[in-house]
Amino acid sequence: MIPHYKPAIVIVDDSPTNRRIYARLSRNLGIEVQLRTFENPQQVIDWLPDNRADLIITDYKMPFMTGDKLVAHIRAHDPNVPVIVVTAYHDRNYRVACLEAGATDFLLSPVDHIEFVTRARNLLKLRAQQQITARRAEMLERRLAAGITVQGQFVLDSREALAQVIDTVPAMISAADRSGNCIFVNAQQAAAAGELAGDLVGQPVETLFGWDRGASNRRLDRLVLETGQALPSREEEVVTHAGDTHVYLTSKVPLRDREGVAIAVLTTSVDITERRNAEKRLEYLANHDSLTGLPNRALLRDRIQREFARGRRGDQHFALHFIDLDRFKAINDSQGHMQGDRLLRRIAEMLNEVVNEGDTVARVGGDEFAVLQTNVTGHNDMADLADTIIARLNENELSPDPLNVGASIGISIAPLDAQDAEALMKNSDQAMYAAKLAGGNMWRFFAAEMGACSGEVVNLERDLRNAIAQQEFTLNYQPQFDLRNGALLGGEALLRWKRPDMGMVYPSVFLSLAEENGLILPINEWVVHEACRQIASWAQQGVTGLRVGINLSSVQFRRRKIFQTVAEAIAQTGINPQSLDLELTEGILLRDSDDIISQLNALRGLGVSLSLDDFGTGYSSLSYMQKFPLDRLKIDRSFIQGLAENKNDLAIVRTIIDLGHILNLRVVAEGVETNAQLALLKAEGCDEGQGFLLGKAVPPEVFLKELTTPQPQVSFLNAKRSAR
Repeated sequence: MIPHYKPAIVIVDDSPTNRRIYARLSRNLGIEVQLRTFENPQQVIDWLPDNRADLIITDYKMPFMTGDKLVAHIRAHDPNVPVIVVTAYHDRNYRVACLEAGATDFLLSPVDHIEFVTRARNLLKLRAQQQITARRAEMLERRLAAGITVQGQFVLDSREALAQVIDTVPAMISAADRSGNCIFVNAQQAAAAGELAGDLVGQPVETLFGWDRGASNRRLDRLVLETGQALPSREEEVVTHAGDTHVYLTSKVPLRDREGVAIAVLTTSVDITERRNAEKRLEYLANHDSLTGLPNRALLRDRIQREFARGRRGDQHFALHFIDLDRFKAINDSQGHMQGDRLLRRIAEMLNEVVNEGDTVARVGGDEFAVLQTNVTGHNDMADLADTIIARLNENELSPDPLNVGASIGISIAPLDAQDAEALMKNSDQAMYAAKLAGGNMWRFFAAEMGACSGEVVNLERDLRNAIAQQEFTLNYQPQFDLRNGALLGGEALLRWKRPDMGMVYPSVFLSLAEENGLILPINEWVVHEACRQIASWAQQGVTGLRVGINLSSVQFRRRKIFQTVAEAIAQTGINPQSLDLELTEGILLRDSDDIISQLNALRGLGVSLSLDDFGTGYSSLSYMQKFPLDRLKIDRSFIQGLAENKNDLAIVRTIIDLGHILNLRVVAEGVETNAQLALLKAEGCDEGQGFLLGKAVPPEVFLKELTTPQPQVSFLNAKRSAR
């Protein structure tokens, strides 16, 4: 940077939180900068004509004006100032619009702090080099205008000095005359061609770029010379001299003589390979399951829609197999999530082995898979595949590496059972549910009578009503610890159903039906009262200060029942309201936000705390989070799984922790299963944790006993368990 020169950074974002984060990061660039922030695009448009900007960082989605329109205004004022646009990974059309308007670079939201600092610092260096070049050119022009004799060696020295400056610019730059011969090549462009810059001057552009790319450049240069206009920046995929494939962002502008006639074309290429690879990786992650690498529900839906389109053109039939593992939850709980994850990966491999080429295997849920079977000729094709899958999933201990998990499979046929992806997936799910209710470890074709009035669903609903009346539910508690000092803070209450003749049943079997028929209201009402009763019981035994987390349902908020339920439970048991932590999902917050905020404020008025559960798996938007009176963020376990091996997961977890602390929230990590995960979470400043490593969900009497009994699995916390 130039001595005593403070680069001016302009930040444009309608979110105050984003403006604070970007400003804080800008102050960490290692240089002294001037900062200006604006909350809407019109403010910066009014400010620019009388002021200087060396780097502009703008959000794309803002009131009154989108990012591409703002970039166009900026370019009209200053064609050279670097502009970074912040977009989400799926906003490809927005990025194209911004590129056409003249954007320099992009950052993906939520912004990675290291990437922000690196890109901003590099663009400021580029801006400084541009200004040095401009000042030197201006100085030469003034000296010429003053009548200084510039002959021979002076001209040569000046051109050499200018060439040396351009050689420092982090871009490949060349110029070609009307004949298509190179008149200038900077060092970086020459290195990409594997030649010396001096040897390329005077050579045709094909020598510089290779035959195919050279012919394309010659054609585009001719267009620039004929129109006298610059071409919009375009992306090029190029195989370099070293044999590597790179992506360049290339622009072409005319060079004019004193009369303004275009006499040559300046070509500038910036290597954006790393950025494109990052975008491809994000696109892959958006459409694939991170554990198994299989397509996820979104990609499966797209492929089903594609098959429907093919079917309309050619009358093909295809089928969707919805697969729910029968014994996975028991294996996962007894052997731990690491073994559970290994089993899921092996099942994914097996499914890919048994399907035909052109079929799609997807993971659509925790222990749910799907197979899109294409080009079926009859029911036998579908039945044979379902039989094969069930047989492989039931391989017993006599096999070399048995799966021994079983599955219930529902099959729906297109276009007979449905005319779109959503209906086909719903019908397959209903058929799977019918197979599970019939005893599991079997498959069923979808039939119209498999709706909400089917006998199996009626039986389950009847048993649920009996369970409420007979008090067949129970709560287990999974401990939560302070990761700084090892103190036991409390536990999350997890619902279990002791169903007669079936043993312990997990919520995944019955909660979806309970949500549909409204039985979730009395069930969750019982959960709230039972958790409060347990807190009171522990207090009578001398154990106070524990916090118990309870998962809430969106139905409770839609029916406006939750405040009354919680208030009555606190009053009846006489507990300290601070002992109660209500956990909400992002789906609850995204409904009628004004109504939800009103209900949450009423609950906070009782003295309870509020946590946002499974953070990162839903909307995860700053714009709504800061509206709600939250106390904690709970990082979803899917991000904790690969924390020690996957730098992307580490970056996401670090961002969530920083975000939580910026919003003055405590951050809780779910699913902590290894010492390596725990060490990283503590190093990143995560406040609390729970998971298989720290403690399983146990009955309340076991939970209480462990309060005073040191456990080996948490000895690494270097602190004695104690109530807060």
